Parts: sequence; structure tokens; C-alpha cells
Amino acid sequence: MGVLTFDLASFLLATFAAALVAGLAGFAFGLVAAAVWLHVLTPVQTATLIIAFGLIVQGAAVWKLRRALQWSRLWPFLIGGLLGVPLGVAVLGFANPDYMRAGVGVLLIAYSIHGLARPAMKPIVAGARADTGVGLLNGILGGATGLAGMIVTIWCGLRGWPKDQQRTVFQPVGVSVFAMSALWLGASGAIGFDTLRLFAIGLPILLAGTWLGLKLYGRVDDAGFRKIVLTLLLVSGAALLFSLRQTDLLQWTTR
Repeated sequence: MGVLTFDLASFLLATFAAALVAGLAGFAFGLVAAAVWLHVLTPVQTATLIIAFGLIVQGAAVWKLRRALQWSRLWPFLIGGLLGVPLGVAVLGFANPDYMRAGVGVLLIAYSIHGLARPAMKPIVAGARADTGVGLLNGILGGATGLAGMIVTIWCGLRGWPKDQQRTVFQPVGVSVFAMSALWLGASGAIGFDTLRLFAIGLPILLAGTWLGLKLYGRVDDAGFRKIVLTLLLVSGAALLFSLRQTDLLQWTTR
């Protein structure tokens, strides 16, 4: 499917913004990108490009964290993801674009409200089985939408782990899901020429956004920037759901 000039500009701007946010915060590439990409790309293209670009952005971060990784904590999430990704990729074969957009919008809003509110909760005490279940759900979501670390990121917060400890979990898990999803998408023939062309066009923009995000990381107040990012995600989710509502009203009035 060809991409018009306006759609291409929207794609590139969203790619840069998502890479910038990921470079600064260490996550949320898929959330930011999908808020725009699902308007101009198909669900399969959106998921494929989030997976490919996310693998590049998160892979660099994991390489820096490699000495701090704790495999005893990681393996349940990795096993769950290994089982979940094929199921998520299978969902792409019959996914409704409107349902995909609505789901991403709800996720954006829920995650943003949770992060902004930060309710006072006792850390959840759980074991390897629960972590594996979370990894399974995370793999399904990652394979279907490219949002590889969303569920694990929230789960790490609910477990009450320190910030640095969380990053040594959700970033490696995100990379593993991205990698597994890429293999399954490639094996299923879901990667077409148009998607490869968009990848080639967007790659320099992705690298520029990531570079700028990493440069700004040490110069921006973490607490203030975190609130700004969460607010932007909340607005993006609300706008996504509102656009679907407008489409429904338009279809209803033209019947």
C-alpha cells in the first residue's frame, strides 16, 4: 500500500518523536509511534516497524546494561514471551484496524493515569509462575502490536523494584520479544516491500531521534520530564479514541 506525502511526513515525525522519548525514558517507543502510525499505516506495518525500530533502540540500551543483568530474574519473562509471541503474530491475520486503535488508545490512557497517579500500594509479592504469566501476556501484546515491554514495565512497578532494577528487566524482555516477533513475522511472510521501504526511509530519522534523546537524558530533570511524557501519552490516547468516535459518527450520519 502506497503512502501519500502527508502520511509519510506524519510517519517520519512520529518516528522521530518516539525515538526521542525512548532515548530519554528508556521505553514507550511503541506507544508514541502507534498513536500516529495506526492512522497512516496498516496494523501489520505498524507492528512490524515498531518491532524493527524498537529492536534497534532498545538493543543499544541492553548492551550498556549487560553487566547488571540478572538471568535468574529474567528467565520466567523470557519463557512466557517465547510462548506468547507466536499467538500475538497470529492475531495480526484477522485484526480489525479500529479495534487495534481502540486497544492502543486504552493502553495509553491507562498507563498514563497509572503513572501520573502513582497510587500508594504495597509491592506485589509473586514468584516465577506469575512472572511467566506476565511474560506470556506481554509476548502476545508484543507480537500483535509491537508494544513489547508495556505489560512487563507496569508489572515491574507493581513489584516495587527499584528503577535501575526495573530497567534491567523490562528492557531485555522488550528486546527479546522484538527479536522473536521479527522472526515470526519474517517466517509468516508479513514483511512486504512497502514495509521495507518505510524502514529504510525512517531509519535515519530513528537514529537522529535516539541520538538526541540520549544527549538530552542527562540534562533534563527526570521527574519533570516523566510527567511531561506521561501527559503527552495520555493526550495521544484520548485523541486516538476520539478520532475513532468521530469516524463512527461520520459513518452513522452517512447511512
